[in-house]
Formats: sequence, C-alpha cells, structure tokens
Amino acid sequence: MVAENEHEERKDMSRRIIFTTLTCFTVGLYGCGDKGGGAAVPTTSAGTAGTTSGTGGGTSTSAGTSSGATAGGTGGSGSTGGFVVPPDGGDTKECDVWSQDCGDAEKCMPWANDGGSSWNATKCSPLDPNPKQPGDPCTVEGSGVSGVDDCAKASMCWNVDPDTNMGTCVAFCSGSEADPQCDPGTECAIFNDGVLILCVAQCDPLLQDCSMGEVCVPNTTGDSFVCLLDASGDMAPAGTPCEFVNVCNAGLICANADAVPGCMGALGCCAPYCDLTNGQANGDCNNAFDTPGAECVPFFNMSEAPPGHEDVGVCVLPQ
Repeated sequence: MVAENEHEERKDMSRRIIFTTLTCFTVGLYGCGDKGGGAAVPTTSAGTAGTTSGTGGGTSTSAGTSSGATAGGTGGSGSTGGFVVPPDGGDTKECDVWSQDCGDAEKCMPWANDGGSSWNATKCSPLDPNPKQPGDPCTVEGSGVSGVDDCAKASMCWNVDPDTNMGTCVAFCSGSEADPQCDPGTECAIFNDGVLILCVAQCDPLLQDCSMGEVCVPNTTGDSFVCLLDASGDMAPAGTPCEFVNVCNAGLICANADAVPGCMGALGCCAPYCDLTNGQANGDCNNAFDTPGAECVPFFNMSEAPPGHEDVGVCVLPQ
C-alpha cells in the first residue's frame, strides 16, 4: 500500500527505522514460557487490521506498511499456545464482528478455524443465557481461541489463563473500521485482518503503566500505545530475537534486526524504550546490548510526535 502523501511518508520514517519488517505485527500469549493458549495480532498498514490469536490477549501489527506502525511485534520462539499469525487467504469471516449479524441467541466471535492458536476467522457462537459484561471475570470453552465464552454480545473473554480458562470480558469497538469508537480511557485496537476489534487501555511505553501481566506496545494506528498481554515470561531481555509484539520484557520493543546491535539470524530483536529527555539515555542504550553502538533514537519524527509522547525513544543503531 502506498502512503497517501509525502507528509505521511515522512511521518512514518522514524518508525520504519525502529520496527521490524515482518509480514505481520503479531502478539503472543506465551512467547517464551511453556504454557499454551496465547494470542497474537498483525496488521498491514496504519489503522488497518492485522491478526491475533491465542487464549490470552495480545496484539501486534505488521511491518513493511506504507503508513502507520511498521513494527513486526515482539516475539520469541513461540509456544504451543497462542500467537497471532497472518491469515492464509480465503474468506474466513462467517459473520461481522462490527454489526453482530448473527441470530438473537448468538454472537459473532473471533476464533481459530484451523485448530491453531491464532484468531484467524469469525463465526456465530451461542450467547450465554446469563452473559458477563465487560470488566467481569469470564470463562472460555476449550481455549481462548475457541470463540466460545460467557461474555455478552460484542465482547469476548480476553487475557485468558490457559490453566483455568478464565479471563476478563473486554468490549469490542463500536462504530465502524473507518470510525471506531470506545469508551473514554480506552482505544480501539484492530488486529488479525479485522477479526479482533478490542477496546483496550492506553498507556505510556516509558512508564509501562499497564495492569499487572500486561505490556505497553504500539497500537496499529501508529501514533499511540496500548496495553496487551505480557507474553515474555520475563525471559526476553534486550537483544533477544523476536517476532511478536508482546514477547519482549516490559519496557522493550521488537525492533528491526538491522537496527539492533548484534542481532543476527532473526527478523527482529528486543530493544529498550528510552527517554529522549534523559541526558544519560545514549550511554544507557550503548550499554544495553552485548554489542555497543546503540543510541536513543526518536520513536516518532520529532515534529509529528503525538502530545505526551514527544520523549519516547528506542535504543537502536542510528541511521
């Protein structure tokens, strides 16, 4: 996809330097641990949906986009339980998650139609007779990607614990993909080719101010950050190879392999966020990896950083 104009192209240049050029921006539930049932999400351009999967919550966007976030997500070796993968083609959407066009006793839900661990399709699932509301504890049937839970219509069980099959109901975005709406304090994150449309909390990547068990990652819009499930298992420090957006330790992002010192044989490696206003940032970045050379590089073009994120940088090799 070609950027609409040169202004947008320049706006995304900084992010292209930082983010991985993966085929999709994906999120995993357990990237480094041994538990299953994770989730992942990719996108192909700013504001467009990517894919996600797993029993937990997590999202990511695809790299190589012409506008918006181009990161490929933090990933690791992956586990048997839940990463978002790019769709393999074909019409996998049996219903519309936006319009909820199933029967009165059903709801349109994301699920994994291939027996895998990634949400890649939609289907009409039975609506629980006493459905839980967004924010309530919930239970899934089978796994987090089964598409069957006890949440209300236009919501799903998210951040599911694969040991208990319990999570929390999260509302779908309302409106449309062109004009998504969420309650104040949350933001619409669209992933997995539009299969996942979730209202999730906004966050600051330097503060990592998400709830316990979540990490702050770039949203698919390319100009904000949202809270997603932490799939790192606290086992992915700076320099760790990655492919998914939520499998690096908190405070790190999956950056393009070419931008990370010593990152060889991988699509990307975990790199720390850094504070551009910190006079010691360049030194800290240089010492963050076994191989020196990283500096604190602006995440956004400095003239285009959204309010409140002017200080966000990433420890990568200067271009």
